Formats: sequence, C-alpha cells, structure tokens
Amino acid sequence: MDALSYLTGFGGHFSTEAMDGALPVGRNSPQRPPFGLYAEQLSGTAFTAPRHENRRSWLYRMRPAAQHGRFEHYAGNPLFGGGMSDAPLPPNRMRWGPVEDSATGTDWLDSMRTMMGNGSAERMEGVAVHVYAADRDMVDRVFCNADGELLFVPQQGSILLATEMGRLDVPPGHIAVVPRGVRFRVMLPEGGAKGYVAENHGALFRLPDLGPIGSNGLANARDFETPVAWFEDRDAPTQVVQKFLGRLWQVTLDHSPLDVVAWHGNLAPYRYDLARFNTMNSVSYDHPDPSIFTVLTSPSESLGRANADFVIFPPRWMVAEDTFRPPWFHRNVMSEAMGLIHGAYDAKAEGFVPGGLSLHNLMAGHGPDRASWEAASRADLKPHRIDGTMAFMVESCWPYRLTDYAMARAQDDYDSVWNGFAKAELPR
Repeated sequence: MDALSYLTGFGGHFSTEAMDGALPVGRNSPQRPPFGLYAEQLSGTAFTAPRHENRRSWLYRMRPAAQHGRFEHYAGNPLFGGGMSDAPLPPNRMRWGPVEDSATGTDWLDSMRTMMGNGSAERMEGVAVHVYAADRDMVDRVFCNADGELLFVPQQGSILLATEMGRLDVPPGHIAVVPRGVRFRVMLPEGGAKGYVAENHGALFRLPDLGPIGSNGLANARDFETPVAWFEDRDAPTQVVQKFLGRLWQVTLDHSPLDVVAWHGNLAPYRYDLARFNTMNSVSYDHPDPSIFTVLTSPSESLGRANADFVIFPPRWMVAEDTFRPPWFHRNVMSEAMGLIHGAYDAKAEGFVPGGLSLHNLMAGHGPDRASWEAASRADLKPHRIDGTMAFMVESCWPYRLTDYAMARAQDDYDSVWNGFAKAELPR
C-alpha cells in the first residue's frame, strides 16, 4: 500500500485538494466551481450551533450526493443495528469471549455484530458497541451511517478506511473516527481483521477538558491525523448501504460516490495512535478515577455526565505508596463496556482476553478478581511498569441494553471471578 499523507491537529479547519486548482478560493459555492465540480456542504452540527462547536466541511465532488434512486431494505446482515432484546435485562455483570469468525468471504459490513446499546439514534443520544471479524475487502460498495459517528478500534489486523474525504491506515493500537454521513469502504491490507466499533449517536466526540492538569496532557491535539483529499474516478455499479434509525438500507449508483476531489472545513475523518497518549497517574497515593485516562468524550446535556467516554488503560508506571494499585472495587452511576486490544488487564488475572468484551451496567458491583486482589494486596510497592497491554472502555451515562445475539453468547460463569473472598476478621 502506498504511504498515505495526513494533516495534523484535532478539530482544526483544513483545506486540501487532490488536484491542483480544484479548491475554490475566496468563496464556498461559486457559480461555476473548478473543473465542473459540484459544491456540497456536509454539516455535522446544526447550522446555528455556537461557533466553537460548529462542525461542517465543504466538499467539491464529481457528482452531487443527491444523485441516487430510492433506498430499499438491506437484508444482508440482520445482526448489525436493529433493536435490543425484548427480554428483561438483569443487572448481572456480563462477559464475552472474542468475536467468532465470520463465514469465509465476509467483508466488514456483513461481519458487524451489534452487542449492546443505549439511547436512541432518533433522539441523537446514546452509544452502541459492535464487534467485527472480516476476511474480505468491501468490493463495489460503500457504507454510510446516518445514526452517528463511528469509532474504530482494531484488535487484530489493520484496516484501510477509504472515505469520501481521504484514506486512513488504521492498524491495531490506533483508533479512527468517521463522522456521521461520510461514505466509506473498509479494506483489509493483511487479508483479515477483527475489532470493535463504538457508534456515537450523541454530541460529537471531542477532547476532554483538562482542568487543573493545564494546557497539555492526555491525548494532545497535535497527534490526531486527518487524511488529505483523495478521490475515486470510477464509473461502475456501486452499492451504497446506509444505516438509518437502526436499520440498513441500500441503493445502487452507476458510479463510485468516493469522488470528492477537494474539501475544506473542520468535519472530517481522523485517526490517533494510542501510544501517543500522555498518561497521568498518581505519584503519591491512591488510584485516580479512570476518567484521567479519557481520550475522547461526547458530553450529554448534564454537565460532567458523558453520553460516551472513550477511555484507555495503556502501558504506564505505578508508583503510588501504601496503595492498592489496580482499579478498586466500585459501583458506578455510569455504565462500562470494556474491551482488550492486547496483553492483560491489571484487574483481571484470567478470562478477560484480547478481543473479548465485558459489561458492568450502572450500580453493578465490580473490581479486581480474587487472584488480582490477592497479588496486589501482597505486592512489594516498588515502582512497577505495567507494559504490553492496551485495554479500553466505552463508558456511558445511560445503561446498556443487549441484543439477542449478545444475550445468547454471554459467559454464564463470569460472576465466579469474585468468589472466595474471605470475611474480614474484626477485633473482638
């Protein structure tokens, strides 16, 4: 694969053209755009959103996106989207093993499995979590999500996202975000790929406020990468599959819609290397709240209460004195969906494996399993580096509901990891 080029910075206003002279100068919608291109605005927020939150880009394309026929139901993957299970949701802790392989010859779209979700795409709030296991490039078709932006977390095998606005190479250890409404194709440079996708129906992901941390730290804006303009000049039947209000729809064009020759604006796909995260941690005592590991946040209408937080648990030094260093036992008003990209998670000695997933809904008691608790309680508290690991969490203020697919595959012995804790012996 040819080396790809990127523009750096988070949420900046970029200007890029794949052909010299394709980008209009001094106006967004000239009477005659260069080369006969069509000017089209893609809005990720309402027109009247405050300037500091307003996200939109102008695209200059070979044909307008409006040029298509009627969408019809797409029945190719009934496990992607749709509703959650009608069965009562118990308050149990849940865990799943890695996603099972799809049938041979399955592309990313048809391999997607919705595991859980909350909120409503129609009300533009909430988040869903999906998994995928594909072994075939998307050929002669593209995908578009009207329900929210998609955050890709590859776990095994790189993916190449060929979007209307450029191409992103996303290996394991990176994440990528494709905005709501952007059409794209998923290619598999290594012949197969597995991973997770978080679908954010609510406010666009942004960098969290840093408060007393100051002006630097956590995920730094300069490390985010947006692709330069790229286009596909291809006159051949191309299927567009769109997710709209939880269901999949399809229409066939006589051309590739990935035909944006130039664009400018502050709404675009981007990627981020998780190894560049500037981890903050305690250098005195106690384990800080996991919010200190937030990469991206989607706020809700309640201040400090996230619609969705994307949080990571990366390699880091542990130096806290007289402190139980793994995450402590807790019950939380937030709901936590957690995955493991590679390595081991420091609060689980066994059972939580790369490619797996767990769910602790609001007020579910959880924390280290007994083996992890025993080891941490007896550890020599010298400086210790947690290495060779990368776990993540999609935390939400709304409880997650499960799909029938997820309900049928949950491990029935997960509660047992907390068996065997001895009763505290009080003085008599």
